[in-house]
Amino acid sequence: MKMTLLVLATTLISSFAFADARIGSPAPEFSVTDAQGKPQNLKDYKGKYVILEWYNKDCPYVRKHYDSGNMQKIQSELTGKGAVWLTVVSSAKGKQGYMTPGETITNGTKEGSKASAILIDESGTMGKAYGAKTTPHMYLIDPQGTLRYAGAIDSDDSSDKKTIATAQNYIMAATNSAMKGEKIAKETSKPYGCSVKY
Repeated sequence: MKMTLLVLATTLISSFAFADARIGSPAPEFSVTDAQGKPQNLKDYKGKYVILEWYNKDCPYVRKHYDSGNMQKIQSELTGKGAVWLTVVSSAKGKQGYMTPGETITNGTKEGSKASAILIDESGTMGKAYGAKTTPHMYLIDPQGTLRYAGAIDSDDSSDKKTIATAQNYIMAATNSAMKGEKIAKETSKPYGCSVKY
């Protein structure tokens, strides 16, 4: 009996520690603080499209999209349509990509970020609840709080920024389709990039 309970407890702990958000299901709630010190909760954005982007400033795949200006362009276009864009830093203290809140603000300015806010997820709780595995890893949540897309930013898993022009941008396509009330042609894809440094 004790062994059965131990196995059950271990299974539950493992499931909680690294869950995967599911398409068509309510997106996991989160409650974190952004770089400005402001509380950020998913429930505060009910009625709006929310895009989550996992970020690590030192990851070559992140650099591909920021150094080219591609990420900032997408952020600007979608927030211009009323979406909320939340960049999430889940790097643990001492790991690659970790930044203090002050460093995060300075870095965001340097990047020319157009995100609505940059969230600090040092504990990795939010990232693990969504099953975020790479930087970047993208998610789209609709105004009802349902997860509508999860996966890569686009179709080309190269770190070469020259490939952006010919890649299919999945997060743009998914968001635009959802906003028009159309079926999202590709709801999931395999994310690519650096592993999230939990």
